[in-house]
Amino acid sequence: MVIALAARSLPQKQQKLAIFWGSAAAIIMRIILTVFAVALLALPWLKLIGSVLLLWIGVKLLVPEEEDPNVSASDNLIAAIKTILIADLVMSLDNVIAVAAAAGGSLVLLIIGLGISIPLVIFGATLLVKVMERYPVIIVIGAGLIGFVAGEMAWEDKAIHAWTQNFPEWTKYVCAVLGAAFVVFLGKWIARRQHARTAAGNESPDTNVP
Repeated sequence: MVIALAARSLPQKQQKLAIFWGSAAAIIMRIILTVFAVALLALPWLKLIGSVLLLWIGVKLLVPEEEDPNVSASDNLIAAIKTILIADLVMSLDNVIAVAAAAGGSLVLLIIGLGISIPLVIFGATLLVKVMERYPVIIVIGAGLIGFVAGEMAWEDKAIHAWTQNFPEWTKYVCAVLGAAFVVFLGKWIARRQHARTAAGNESPDTNVP
């Protein structure tokens, strides 16, 4: 979903490159992450920081990019790949342990398994881009999903565990829903302001015309 959201505004040729290189780089990063996963997840504040990053990414992906003639296609491609890597880095913190357990401690099996997943990720992201073009509401759902994950992740951070353990389990999902709502409402609000500003600029009279 993140890959499709990040690549959707690129030209078709750059979309394919962003999906391929973003997916491949994300898989490689997951292999590296798995080696340090247990130690990383034990660090306090890590998930809270990651949730803030996810909220920012969710809002950013929901706001249409402004056209800038000074920004080249390659710059947009690199920006999309960076977004994919940051989001995947944060969202992979939990499931890399499960991947490592399934591999039974074998680095070879881990690399092979994640390598096999590359074409599946590429196919899924390519399909989602096409669906988003036809049904734009998927964009809002995807951004909301990122916010949902961010809210859930923040609740599970070690730094606030002593406080959150006093609440029932379902409270975590309330936090997740609030994260989704935050991303959608803030993203849509910024998008409306950006659209209004662009429309006002296009309608303003040309001062150079006599």
